[in-house]
Amino acid sequence: MADRLDDAAIAQRLAAVPKWARSGDEIRREFTAPTFLAGIDLVSDVARVAEDADHHPDIDIRWRTVVFALTTHDAGGLTALDFDLAERIDGIAGTYGAD
Repeated sequence: MADRLDDAAIAQRLAAVPKWARSGDEIRREFTAPTFLAGIDLVSDVARVAEDADHHPDIDIRWRTVVFALTTHDAGGLTALDFDLAERIDGIAGTYGAD
């Protein structure tokens, strides 16, 4: 199990993913894909990366809008795993023109 981060560490890690926002014990980011299918492809690619990492985001899809929420449930809050996956999601989203 990953170690839960304290508030100072969370603030430091958020600086590296500035479009993500903390909401309690999770971080969230909303993306707008250029098309519905690009959003679905984004989710599909993120799902594969998340499965490989054994760390799964909550995902909400609304037409071209995709929201990812990350937390480490078994740690009871945010860990390095969440921020590592957020960085990967940002990279994947860029390949689909989602912002």
